Amino acid sequence: MGPMPRRTLGRTGLEVGVIGLGTEYLKDRESTVSTVREALDRGVNYFDVLMPMPEYRDNMGAAFRGRRDEAVLTCHLGGTVKDGQWSLSREPAECRRYVDDWLRRLGTDHADILIITCVDKKEDHDRFMAPGGVMDLAQHLKHQGKTRFIGMSGHEAGVALDAVRSGLYDVLVQGCNLRWPVGEVGTACAEAGVGLVAMKPYAGGELFHPPYNRFATPVMALSYVLDQPGVCVTIPGAADVGQLRAALRYVDACEEERDWHPVIDSFPRLIRGTCVYCNHCLPCPVEIPIGDVLRAYRTLTLGMAYGEDLARWMADKPGLCTGCGECMDRCPFGVDIAGDMVKATEAFARWRQVSTDR
Repeated sequence: MGPMPRRTLGRTGLEVGVIGLGTEYLKDRESTVSTVREALDRGVNYFDVLMPMPEYRDNMGAAFRGRRDEAVLTCHLGGTVKDGQWSLSREPAECRRYVDDWLRRLGTDHADILIITCVDKKEDHDRFMAPGGVMDLAQHLKHQGKTRFIGMSGHEAGVALDAVRSGLYDVLVQGCNLRWPVGEVGTACAEAGVGLVAMKPYAGGELFHPPYNRFATPVMALSYVLDQPGVCVTIPGAADVGQLRAALRYVDACEEERDWHPVIDSFPRLIRGTCVYCNHCLPCPVEIPIGDVLRAYRTLTLGMAYGEDLARWMADKPGLCTGCGECMDRCPFGVDIAGDMVKATEAFARWRQVSTDR
């Protein structure tokens, strides 16, 4: 096994292994400890410690006990628990309690990076940037030594570019995968010295399902992400040691295994008929968020981890479709959107019935 390649995380100066670890899928103490410890042994040092649930944080504390100094640890500012589920808060006092809880349960006096989490709307960014808001809290925590650096995570390029240009963030966490290049955001990060962390390199697990699994491998997917402008480290999620090892195959893979160019050159043909949630189909005359609906439908039917959460938000939307076909004229991938809306309506109805019967 070769050494883990390393890159400098922007102006933080932190040296991080190019393969980090997303930890949200680690569920129990045994798998958490074994996976994190093997990651550390293999040179992984960037860990996205995302979730606010007490048991998850206790498991992380056990995993890093005695090895805290080997890791770059992130704490997400804004993630809270409501009715046993992950929730989002922009109330500084509540956010502070969850940071203190993170520090206590992980048994450390500081997070390396405090990431203001899930910022996808300009109004949200404007709200926590106001005096007395979450950004002031983040700066206060940095002044106290509770964090070394401040970052932001999100999914929207416009908000991300505003964040980079503000000069307030040391690190940016953005989605990137074979169908979701970082583009202008990556270039902006590289120019500004903002460390870019690429999340969702497997598109939330979709690359393991048709049509993608016919031509893409974990090694190829990770290679594509790490070749994007500005990317310092990518954080594939792993639920156990086996999934971690699949990601770490990248380290010893040959150039042929890493080569993603033939796939990208043929990408439109290879995924013909599959929605990539690019939103070229919008606007919808009846204001259906088409990409969001089809993502919820696909993840639910594939049994993916967050399928039910997405379905809960989108279940009423596909029934509004009139079948006008305007979206299909704009789709660059030939997706039968009207037909998929009918299938989504039926799938969400079945899911609701099963949920009611539980």
